[in-house]
Amino acid sequence: MTQIVKIKGMNKYFGKLHVLKDIDLTVEQGEVVVIIGASGSGKSTLIRCVNGLEEFESGTLEVDNHPLAPKGGNQKALAEIRKEVGMVFQQFNLFPHLTVRKNIMLAPMKVKNAAQVVANATAERLLNRVGIGNQADKYPSQLSGGQQQRVAIARALAMEPRLMLFDEPTSALDPEMIGEVLDVMRELAKEGMTMIVVTHEMGFAREVADRVIYIHEGQIVEEGKPADVFDNPQNERTQSFLSRVLAH
Repeated sequence: MTQIVKIKGMNKYFGKLHVLKDIDLTVEQGEVVVIIGASGSGKSTLIRCVNGLEEFESGTLEVDNHPLAPKGGNQKALAEIRKEVGMVFQQFNLFPHLTVRKNIMLAPMKVKNAAQVVANATAERLLNRVGIGNQADKYPSQLSGGQQQRVAIARALAMEPRLMLFDEPTSALDPEMIGEVLDVMRELAKEGMTMIVVTHEMGFAREVADRVIYIHEGQIVEEGKPADVFDNPQNERTQSFLSRVLAH
């Protein structure tokens, strides 16, 4: 299998705070990797490094054969990674003054120089794919949170990414809206999209992940198949974390 992500010995600091500590991680093409851990453990910082949104201080990081250098080196590779990696954030980050259709058209037109007619067809196809084709000409403020997040997923998919990153995509949603976003993510997984997902949705992680990674204080302390990590965790920190989150 092709390795889309290769990380070796990566370290990240915020000032004197050592946020990521000697991270080793590979992600295969078509694999769904779910990252779990307490708030502040470094989960979001890790995937932001993968997308080049955060610089790292040491180690190596390669995304789809594009090596990123520490401290913002190799800007050419960074530009290529941005074209090939889609990211969905906690907040939807949609442009409020643009319709849903135009929010999605923007990325292929600006980054991939797609013709307007092509970008429009892409937007319509992807909105249907995420189940809100009838919302194309509304503005983000006219949609529910769950619908806005599905627009954000469609916008990321408009780049035809090789890798999708999800940074707690349901954390800002009301409980009744979480399921509709997770359903879209389940479909992407079934279709073979390579995904790295940071989430607190343990049921989703157990059901969809090929591999679950538990991060504690910036270190990967346990990883394995969902059944192994959830039902038979080996590390006492993983055991303690899961006993807290699975009890609710």
